[in-house]
Amino acid sequence: MNFLSDTTAPAHPALLESLTRANSGYAASYGNDVISAELTDRLSDIFSTDLDFVLTTSGTASNALALSVLCPPHGMILCHDEAHIHRDERGAPEFFTGGAKLLPLAGEHAKIDVSALENALNQWPQDFVHAPPPRALSISNLNESGCAYSPTELKALTQRAKSEALNIHFDGARFANALVSSGESAASMSWQSGADVLCLGATKNGALGAEAILLLGDARRHLPELQARQKRSGHMGPKARYIAAQMLAWLRDDLWLDLARTANAAAAEVADTLRNAGADVIHPVDGNEVFVRLDEELAAQLRSAGVGFYSWPDGSARFVACWSTTDDEIKALEQALNG
Repeated sequence: MNFLSDTTAPAHPALLESLTRANSGYAASYGNDVISAELTDRLSDIFSTDLDFVLTTSGTASNALALSVLCPPHGMILCHDEAHIHRDERGAPEFFTGGAKLLPLAGEHAKIDVSALENALNQWPQDFVHAPPPRALSISNLNESGCAYSPTELKALTQRAKSEALNIHFDGARFANALVSSGESAASMSWQSGADVLCLGATKNGALGAEAILLLGDARRHLPELQARQKRSGHMGPKARYIAAQMLAWLRDDLWLDLARTANAAAAEVADTLRNAGADVIHPVDGNEVFVRLDEELAAQLRSAGVGFYSWPDGSARFVACWSTTDDEIKALEQALNG
């Protein structure tokens, strides 16, 4: 009964099989192999646009590298107060940008409120020499409370940010979960909603460790600088074909969406199970994460029964479903809740 995180889940067999196929003979290094070329075509097809990308093995590396080409050292990155880049990446964005400031914004259910963005843009002008100017807006989708932005919500934020010439970064560690929840296309939830860069994560959804920084539209001009920073920071994998093989298998025949759909459905069942036991679900369940309020007695009861979940800093409990979550695990959770 492991509901701690989707990073605890095993890799999907299709990705392991893809690695085995890739592990044959010799291949060009640093992304110049035929698998990476095929991945380029597949990503362009899925996102309905020409794009460039680099591969990494962690979401933190992807976010930090992406932001390093979107925001200068003297600039500021706007994000939600709950954003992963703010709370869970040990200052990596500040480190990789060379000192850019993060400004956390408010909003219910970890969604940036348009008025909070407006206030920040008014309070931090671009031309005041004594303060860091806003240069990038970062949006997580799914976000850190398991909620999904709609294209309309995204556009309201990105259009206002772009009116001040901000670059737009989307943290898509759980992008697939947001996509299947919304029923939207990859294009409508990324570049058509204003994203310049999308960090597309597979690690939480079936991969061993595979992430892609997608450069969209005019942001493709950043590719040389992004590659240079990737190399200098030690995140340019020489045997990139193995990362590309994971990503390609993940995307093939829409496996990535099927896995996210399975995880989302399991999370919905977990939420219903917890509600039926009297727990208070505190955020909309738009993906594979469930946040609840548990009294101390019930929390202790679950832990003693072997249920793994994460205690969130605000005092709530987070339960995460994965592509591999089984009906038996959910039934066991129900039994543990009933004592």
